[in-house]
Amino acid sequence: MTARANPDIARTSGYFLVNLVTGVFWFSLLVPLFATSLGLLVVWAGFPLLVLTLLLARVASTVERSWVKVALGVEVRSPYRPNPGGSLFERGKWLVTDPASWRDFLYWMIMLPLGAVEFALVVALWPAVLALVFLPVYQQWLPQTFEVSIGSTVWLVDSFAKAIPVSVIGILLGLLVMPLVKGLGKAHAALVQAMLGPSRTESLSAETRRLSASRARGVEAAEAERRRIERDLHDGAQQRLVAVAMGLGRARGKLDNDPEAAAALIAEAHADAKLAISELRDLARGIYPSVLGDRGLDPALSSLAARCPIPVDVTVDVEPRPPTAVESAAYFTVAESLTNIAKHSGATRAEVKVTRTDHSVVVEVTDNGHGGAEVRPGGGLAGLADRAATIDGVVVVVSPVGGPTVIRTELPCAWS
Repeated sequence: MTARANPDIARTSGYFLVNLVTGVFWFSLLVPLFATSLGLLVVWAGFPLLVLTLLLARVASTVERSWVKVALGVEVRSPYRPNPGGSLFERGKWLVTDPASWRDFLYWMIMLPLGAVEFALVVALWPAVLALVFLPVYQQWLPQTFEVSIGSTVWLVDSFAKAIPVSVIGILLGLLVMPLVKGLGKAHAALVQAMLGPSRTESLSAETRRLSASRARGVEAAEAERRRIERDLHDGAQQRLVAVAMGLGRARGKLDNDPEAAAALIAEAHADAKLAISELRDLARGIYPSVLGDRGLDPALSSLAARCPIPVDVTVDVEPRPPTAVESAAYFTVAESLTNIAKHSGATRAEVKVTRTDHSVVVEVTDNGHGGAEVRPGGGLAGLADRAATIDGVVVVVSPVGGPTVIRTELPCAWS
């Protein structure tokens, strides 16, 4: 996700002052290299030089994206196609045929004139503002007559009192310059995003690939859940019910001849029936707990915490109530996390915190165990990631050796 530009006035002004230097440097380096490579392309000697030119432009653009993130407050994602590897010629061809390489080169061609305009504005406006604002100080410490020209009007300032109105004008001018510089920073950040970031087509392609992978993981997670339910039914409740049927059949055969044996068989079948009901209830809770649907996340997670063998602090603030799919994903994220903590972490305490932002529900499960948790294929944490992926959620695990472990899941509450 790309952050929206929110430039700071001082950093933006500093960026425009430095940007002219970087623009002149890269323009002076890239233009001669590019012109020479074009002249030598007829004998193929220019191809390696063209590759070098575009590679330097890419290096410059990579640095520029980092610099823009610091100075203008906007994060620009890398737009480049994946490197296919292979021979030097194949990698050179990949570089030359990537549209992002040419956008990098064009950006540095634009930066020389644009950087000059931005530099001139900053150099002209801020010194004028500062000179007017601090004119009373100059008059106080350097007593002399100053001439201040504003349009066709010329003021003679020969005293501290006469310098005050000029200072007020400087302050008003500064109030106008600040939004101008900030707006210029936002416009430059938009230009960087357009030229050094992914194009709309590339962004849509990347989003399509991400969604395809997310849906595939969701299908796999649903299939794994189906197999688990089928296995639990076959190995648990189904076997119990078969035993109940067989026990009742044997009891019916002994009812007339051996009432006491029949009563014992009926009692045994009754016990098996109660166990089957309990297993079915546990299975239903594993599919979708009734307390979650009836009362929401807070009571459902409190119920999970009460069954955990270690103390768990639960904090839930998700009003307004999120969609059912989000609640379910949050519930099972906490359930799986607490199970892993109880089995593997060696923790003596855990904390569950669920909060709601404008567009998502954030689940954080923290424990004071020995750490070292990893998302391994086929593991419980990988299952959490797959479940979250079904609604475009993201799971992040931070678990250094020695602890603590933090499992953070962000679940969107709206889908486009």
